[in-house]
Amino acid sequence: MNEREIEFAELRVNQERDSAVQEASAAVSAPGSATCEDCGCGISPARRKAAPFAKRCFECQSAHEKEMRRYA
Repeated sequence: MNEREIEFAELRVNQERDSAVQEASAAVSAPGSATCEDCGCGISPARRKAAPFAKRCFECQSAHEKEMRRYA
């Protein structure tokens, strides 16, 4: 990877992070934000308390992270 590619990758990571923060802020205040965006089931109160920004239930988040590691 050359320096330009690294800078581009860093920019993309920062943009994705900023987008995720904005989405999380909207989701926390949105009606129905206690519902998993993947499976539609409720997000447990314990998870909501530990991670109020969560968009997925524990099971779906675990699967999502496993999939993301696959492409890292």
